Amino acid sequence: MLEFENVSVGYGPTTVVQFAGFAVAREGITTLLGHNGAGKTTLLKGAVGLLKPSHGRIVLDGVEITALPAHQRIRRGLGYVPQGQRCFAELSTLENLRVVADTGRNAGARIEEQLRLFPVLREFADRQAGLLSGGQRQQLAIARALLLEPKVLLLDEPTEGIQPSVVTEIEQAILRLVSERGISVLLVEQQVGFGLCHAENFAVLESGRITQQGPGGISAMAQARAALAI
Repeated sequence: MLEFENVSVGYGPTTVVQFAGFAVAREGITTLLGHNGAGKTTLLKGAVGLLKPSHGRIVLDGVEITALPAHQRIRRGLGYVPQGQRCFAELSTLENLRVVADTGRNAGARIEEQLRLFPVLREFADRQAGLLSGGQRQQLAIARALLLEPKVLLLDEPTEGIQPSVVTEIEQAILRLVSERGISVLLVEQQVGFGLCHAENFAVLESGRITQQGPGGISAMAQARAALAI
């Protein structure tokens, strides 16, 4: 579905990720693991067009998108949720959703679909987004990305700094996206856990290079732990 073919990407003259090659499973979860500074976020930014790769190809559903601007990649089916629980803080929860949904057809139906996936957003629909908890803002950020109906959803550490009860809600929502909507998910994490247990496959990024990859599942946890020395 989404393929990285020997991709190198960085900032200006500094290359952060070098010759990364792996594929995101179709209608499943692929987990990209790595410590802080390994290059995970940089690689995601290259995938969505926020950074330009200096080498290699990025292919979405059989079509190369390496040279396309970010908005065209989104139209072709890429969704991206960066770190930081980003939203329009001054707008209400519902207004945040409408800003995105009103750019397409059937806005009301698409918003309702996200409110079913994340019931807490319905409960706090009229609350200013900046007053939501971190976990609630993260659910809002994911819902906003889903309103664009992506084929592949890139999630950059979606449970970082969030209380355990909300982490479980987000993890269950991710599983529903895969099983009920057939979305492919690239889940970026530091920790070996949920993402690896439920992943179709995984890759480990260390100092800008892919050092391990293979099928996911519980049996892969020892291999990933060894690669990350945790």
